[in-house]
Amino acid sequence: MERADWNRKHGEAGRLFGAEPNRFLVAEVEGLNPGRALDLACGAGRNAVWLAEQGWTVTGVDFSDVGLASAAELAADRGVEVDWIDADLRTWEPPAGAFDLVAVLYLQIPAEERRVVLARAAAALAPGGTLLVVGHDLQNLNGGYGGPKSPEVLLTPDEVAAELPGLEIERAERVLRPVETDEGEAQAIDTLVRARRP
Repeated sequence: MERADWNRKHGEAGRLFGAEPNRFLVAEVEGLNPGRALDLACGAGRNAVWLAEQGWTVTGVDFSDVGLASAAELAADRGVEVDWIDADLRTWEPPAGAFDLVAVLYLQIPAEERRVVLARAAAALAPGGTLLVVGHDLQNLNGGYGGPKSPEVLLTPDEVAAELPGLEIERAERVLRPVETDEGEAQAIDTLVRARRP
């Protein structure tokens, strides 16, 4: 989806995914010493704001100005500061070696574009820094709930891990995410990859 599509989605739905952080981000960041964090495809800012609340110095990047306006509002409501950048990740390049944590959550773009973004995300890590990638898994098409229906934007743990040469893969697996529906709880299938720069 392009900028106008996301602006429309953010504008129509308010905070698309609520104001609370992603469960996997919370679990994977636990135990890390707060430093400099980069949230790529930050949307309406729920994860970036939560990181700032934990003591991280956070930069959030997204190409939806409507989403970023909502993100800035959430940060103000929570009394934290985040550096918001309006940019398209397909062309924007973060500073090399600048971040202790880079999060790429639910950036569902074709593999050739994803490889470029992930290479830049990996290059943005400082020594000892952590990269966390979470997204809708390919198996979600047939066995899970929700998410994109286009296979070319879905992930697998092996594919993502293979796109991170030079990093130590600490975790690469499929994870289940409970989703509340009108019919009760359903399960979404996500890819989760956590890697570290030596």
